[in-house]
Amino acid sequence: MSAYKIGIDIGGTNVKAGVVGNDGKILAKTSIETGVGRPHTEIIRGVAEAARKTARDAGIAWEQISGVGAGMPGIINSAAGEVVYSCNFAWKNVPLGAELSKLLQKSVKVENDANAAGYGEYLFGAAHKYKNSVFFTLGTGVGAGIVLDGGIFSGFKSAGAELGHMVIVVGGEPCNCGRRGCFEAYASATGLVRICSETAVKYPGSLLAALVAERRAAGKDAGGKTAFTAAAAGDKAGTEAVNAYIEYLSEGIANIVNAFRPEAVIIGGGVSAQGETLLAPLRVKCYEKAYGGVEYAPFDILLAELGNDAGLLGAAFL
Repeated sequence: MSAYKIGIDIGGTNVKAGVVGNDGKILAKTSIETGVGRPHTEIIRGVAEAARKTARDAGIAWEQISGVGAGMPGIINSAAGEVVYSCNFAWKNVPLGAELSKLLQKSVKVENDANAAGYGEYLFGAAHKYKNSVFFTLGTGVGAGIVLDGGIFSGFKSAGAELGHMVIVVGGEPCNCGRRGCFEAYASATGLVRICSETAVKYPGSLLAALVAERRAAGKDAGGKTAFTAAAAGDKAGTEAVNAYIEYLSEGIANIVNAFRPEAVIIGGGVSAQGETLLAPLRVKCYEKAYGGVEYAPFDILLAELGNDAGLLGAAFL
């Protein structure tokens, strides 16, 4: 078996490709602009060129590459290598795996990007000690990857595991999926920004309100980090915003824990940069809400370790 494979993380802004050894070490990485809006054939051609370039940069002959894995957002029929639907790309029924395989003359596996990232964390990151884990990435939306008994769980025809779109507040905030009250509408970085903004309006004389006004004067949104900054300074409004966010986040996580009972919940994405300031109170709330308590079936809540490389590594080992 060849010692090298290529992992590709196809995002709405950039495509990242890397040559990976069997030990999980990344030998070289390439990043190109995705160019969303172009015909899918052009985007896929660019992805193929990035894959070949990263092999050249690593000094690895193409014949030494055993296969290619790609992760991208959307509903992915992983068995067929088909992008059934990706709203960010406006793709429907695109045979990504077959077209990449034809261009690269290699076997290609395709998976949802959050699933790939969760698999990467399971193989080489924070979840490597656990057979069962759930990975959440808290960014513009809420992505999730479920690993059960060492394998990716994605439901019937790979259309499931959309954990960001379970409702936690009936009739709540609108979500991009068309429903209201989704976990994503509250627990994403976007949701945190909204909570921050609304709390600043509620407390116009607070430090939080002053920090939000400062950001807006600079042409920026309220900023999710703003709430944590204000809370760290002892500001009542900042503390209220952080507590509200963690309450929503814990509701969603507790629901998933009660459904799958993983050994570990891994938190990644931009909001995870708050580290233990986020995780310490989150653990308390999640443990309180776990069905039957945590004595019999405890679970850890940990920070992701691989950052932007998680999806690339997970994809490589599909």
